[in-house]
Amino acid sequence: MNNQDLSDVEGVQGFIGACLVDSESGMIINAVGGGALDMEVAGAANTDVVKAKLRAMRDLGLDDAIEDILITLGKQYHLIRPLASEPSVFIYLAIDRATANLALARVALRKADKTISG
Repeated sequence: MNNQDLSDVEGVQGFIGACLVDSESGMIINAVGGGALDMEVAGAANTDVVKAKLRAMRDLGLDDAIEDILITLGKQYHLIRPLASEPSVFIYLAIDRATANLALARVALRKADKTISG
């Protein structure tokens, strides 16, 4: 991992916060934003989401990789994207549902993945 910069996602409309997380330990590598949303807690908690999905894929015999995981809440979208070059590390992004463009947020996550994996 050459870069831990999350600036590609900071500019997403409706941005609340983002973090880069080691899914093996649940530890935050880098975080930006967050405000009332505690990025340390969010990163650690979403480690369980990633592990559960990987376990489900293994149990189902799916020979595939997670591109991203979308969690839709009443007021927010939470996106999780494991890095292509290092799947044990993921980007977590929280955006405001009322103002965000989900498609553009996913594009920003792909760009950040390439930048960080660089």
